[in-house]
Amino acid sequence: MANVLIIDDDAALREGLAETLTDLGHDVRVAASGRLGLAALADDVDAVLLDLNMPGMDGIEVLRRIRSIEAPPAVVVLTAFASAENTIEAMRLGAYDHLTKPIGRDELKLLVQHLPSRRQPVFTPTTRSIDALIGSSEGMRRVQKQIGLAADSQSTVLILGETGTGKELVARALHVHSERKDEPFIAVNCAAIPEDLLESELFGHVKGSFTGATSDRTGAFRDAGNGTLFLDEIGDMPLAMQAKILRVLQERAITPVGGKPIRTTARVVAATHRDLPKLVADGAFREDLYYRLNVVPVAIPPLRERPDDIHPLAQHFLALSALPGQPIKQLGPAAIDKLIRYDWPGNVRQLRNVIERACVLTRSHGIEADDVDTDSAESVPTSGALPESDLPTAVARLEEAMIRKALEASGGNRSEAARRLNINRQLLYTKMQRYGLAESEPSENPTPPVRKDDG
Repeated sequence: MANVLIIDDDAALREGLAETLTDLGHDVRVAASGRLGLAALADDVDAVLLDLNMPGMDGIEVLRRIRSIEAPPAVVVLTAFASAENTIEAMRLGAYDHLTKPIGRDELKLLVQHLPSRRQPVFTPTTRSIDALIGSSEGMRRVQKQIGLAADSQSTVLILGETGTGKELVARALHVHSERKDEPFIAVNCAAIPEDLLESELFGHVKGSFTGATSDRTGAFRDAGNGTLFLDEIGDMPLAMQAKILRVLQERAITPVGGKPIRTTARVVAATHRDLPKLVADGAFREDLYYRLNVVPVAIPPLRERPDDIHPLAQHFLALSALPGQPIKQLGPAAIDKLIRYDWPGNVRQLRNVIERACVLTRSHGIEADDVDTDSAESVPTSGALPESDLPTAVARLEEAMIRKALEASGGNRSEAARRLNINRQLLYTKMQRYGLAESEPSENPTPPVRKDDG
């Protein structure tokens, strides 16, 4: 049972909605204007049905004021004339949904069932810990122990792991837990810097040493000082630069472009997703540099090999995605099961993106299996299986197929189909008409409209 506040200047529609919600077992309050609605708002109100077009204070302004309070109730905006502008603005301001009138009984029932409760734990700043190494699986426990053992060592560390496993997090943890923690941590992505600029980026240069060198540059090694220099994706470093890095590691000195050798005390931590022994065998990576880097190897297991860490990681990312003062959304059992069963080719980075997307696109407090979108990653075709059509045609085919699937799964209930697709009901209707689906058979249990009786 929910406490629902209806704010609408149309008396007939207001009373019709109130009667329907009361019959469904909910407690209802009504207000005939925006100002009266704000005055009637109380801590026990779970949801607000808010008319958009009202004289005086309109629905957008009422929504803005409701959303500004601490732990606001869910607000569903109602309008007889939906437009792109008012839909976007309402959703931007935090409306749970934006619906067009009239609204059926079954739609109201489904809507209230999925509304988030305002009586949930809220986000607090201490929840945010971006650099946390989440996980208690055997694989992550091994990584954590290796970090503890190697943190105060002066030895070079080589972090190995697939893309998205969190190699930079491990490097930062090595730094934070070491005696160098108060010194700089400098990260350089060796794959992202053009070959002709990488030497200057790492070692610096002297003014006038080449065209464009209008001033001295210190470089990453000197910027790191007595701290840590993290060389990410070192497996993509050109062979010529590999020879120079090897010399630095052996002699503990760098030579700026156009300058003289300078001592360096920075600790080097390197990382790669590449198979370095294979690169060595292929002649693409120096064998002597590989052995110099691989003093203390730390291998991060892919997420698919540590399913016990998926739920704690998801909970961590839910907290990171919550807005200050707002409830932290929760995963339903089916959603957790779906996350655990997925193989996560993009590892932890992909999981974070999936959770953040679910938080943004799911208005209810609970995230269910249908709200967890892993299909986009699973269904990306390989280069040999691309559809033989242009992009707009391929997108249209996929869109039509997803709409058909959602309608089938919801038994033809369009409101439920729109919820599954995470789109507005009016947008669903528009797309159904575009693909010739509007004339499909209605649900076996059509929803009678609640409307003003003009007769």
